[in-house]
Formats: sequence, C-alpha cells, structure tokens
Amino acid sequence: MTDKGETVAISKEMLFGIVIVLLAALLVVSIMTQGFGILKPNVVVSGNQTAGQKLSDADLKLKVETYINANLLAAPYTSEVTKIEPFDSYLNLVTVSIKNAGSAVGTEQVYVSNDGSAILVGRVFKTSEKLNTTTTTDQGQTPTVDKTARPKAQVFVMAFCPYGLQFLKAYVPVMELLGDKADIEVHFVDYAMHGKKELDGNNYLYCVQKEEKAKLPAYIRCFVTAGDYQGCVATAGLDSTKIQSCVAQTDSQYSVTSLYNDQSTWVSGQYPQYPVEAALNEQYGVQGSPTFVLNGKTVSVGRSAEAIKQAVCAAFTTPPAECQTVLRSDQEAAGLGAAGSGVATSGSAQCG
Repeated sequence: MTDKGETVAISKEMLFGIVIVLLAALLVVSIMTQGFGILKPNVVVSGNQTAGQKLSDADLKLKVETYINANLLAAPYTSEVTKIEPFDSYLNLVTVSIKNAGSAVGTEQVYVSNDGSAILVGRVFKTSEKLNTTTTTDQGQTPTVDKTARPKAQVFVMAFCPYGLQFLKAYVPVMELLGDKADIEVHFVDYAMHGKKELDGNNYLYCVQKEEKAKLPAYIRCFVTAGDYQGCVATAGLDSTKIQSCVAQTDSQYSVTSLYNDQSTWVSGQYPQYPVEAALNEQYGVQGSPTFVLNGKTVSVGRSAEAIKQAVCAAFTTPPAECQTVLRSDQEAAGLGAAGSGVATSGSAQCG
C-alpha cells in the first residue's frame, strides 16, 4: 500500500519479485493440470517401469532453460542451468541462475523429471526427514513469544540471498527505530549459495556489527542497494582499517576462504560452509535465509518494516513509545535495491 498520490514504478527489483511469484505459481498450475510425473513417473532408473526416455544432463539443461525463458521470464531476464544432480529415482534437482542482461541476480532450484516432461517448482519434503517447527504468521498477525524488558531479535541471512536482502530492507527501519530499546541483530546461515562474494559479504556485515554496531543500519541501507560490501564501508562512515582487520581475522579464524577452496568440505558437495556462527545455527535450527528468531523462538513475519516492528514490540514487557510509530506496511521487493523502493506480493520464500 502506498500513500495517496505516490507513483510506483516497476523497478528491476519488482520485476525479479514477479519472476519468483510466477515460478511459484507454476507449481499450482502444474498440480491442477496434472503436469507432473511424480506420482506416476515416466522414467525410473531402477525397477520394472521403463516408459519414457531418461535424458542426458545436456538435454535436461536445454529443456529447462527453453521452458523458463519462453514461459516465465521477460527480457532482459534469462535463465541458465548451472547444476543438475539426482534427487531420487524419479527427479533431478536443478540449480538455475536468473540473469539480468547477462549478470546473475539470483539463484533458484527446481525439480525436473528424468525425461524432462515435468518441472516442479517448490520444496519436496521427504517423509524420512523431520522439519524444524516454527511459529508462522502473515502480514496481519503477530507471533506469540515470551515477553522481556529488552527483546532480542536475530535474523539469519546469506548476504546475497534475494529473500535475505528482502528481509534486511524491512529490518533496517526497525533497527533505526528500536535499536536503543531492543537488541536487534544480524547473523548468518552456516553455508552460502551465491558464491565467494557471499562469504565476503557475510564477513563484512559480521564485522560491521561487531566493531561499529551503531553504524550497522547505515551500512545495511548501502549494502542492500547494490551489494557493494567494500564500498559501503566508506559510505557508512566506518573505520576502514578496523573493519578490514576484523574481516581478515574472521576469515583466518574460521577458515572461510580455505573451506571455500576445498570443495570436498562443501555441504552436499554444492555449498561452501560459513562456520562463523555454526553454534547459533544449531541452537535455533536455522535452515535457510532468512530465519527470524525473537526472544529465542523461531518465528515468521511479513517482510515489511511494520510487520517486523509489531512483532518486536509485542515481545516487550512494556512497549516503549516508539512502538506507536507506524512504519512502511508494503512487503519489500526481493533482491538488491534500495529499502522502500519496491513492492512484493509475497514474503515467505527462503534460500536453502
């Protein structure tokens, strides 16, 4: 929702959000039209069913890219399959890079049948795996958590995850409003999905919070706009020597770059580790970016500044006067872009 008279332009961040919504909508349409070969797969690599033809990785890559580019993306956005791996005997887990005029702006994963006849967008749940239990809310509901005199809010992100960036855009106004009344922190998922730059971005965000927390909101506002984790040190008025020293020490102490260079250590052989806050990840059962923890309880809130503010304010024993301030109620757009500059129709997706 916007104030009366405000003009909303369709930015590239909004368009990227639309892309994500369309990908999610494909799941619903495919189920309704029985477009998936999941319950009755065309190809099984073991057993007696042999109908259909198992395609090569090259042919699967071509099918997925052709379909997504023709049906789900509009110029200048294109897709590129970067990895194909077996998920089970029916499906392949396919990693797709979404690009804007050739530059990667996000990564998605889809499931593709062995013969390439069906694409599943969404999460596949294995009955052998136990899910982490969370308290879920939407834009109009506030999660129930234990109240304290000084609430503690912790969001776990990957620096370049589009949905982590979406949450940070909504989070920063709350940090600015309530930062001296509550502990409002940024933490990091213990693996990365967006390359070496994500590990470096994590290190910078970690060190800004550690060394100059008062300037963290200004740094985040700069970072979410264009992802320039180095340039934002100067923009936010930070002590460059102090931050660079912390980044080097953190990288060495936790072997961040060393682990990245040794692919045998990557999670599932696909994602480099980021072990800086592994203990917190284990404590809260963090499974993706973003994961929001409020007073020690994992919850889900709408990704607008107002929704997050209401959640934090509800966690006070006695809410301060600042809680009466009304913040922006529109869901932030996923991906890079200035906070408050875009609008998304949904706010529940994760990287991970």
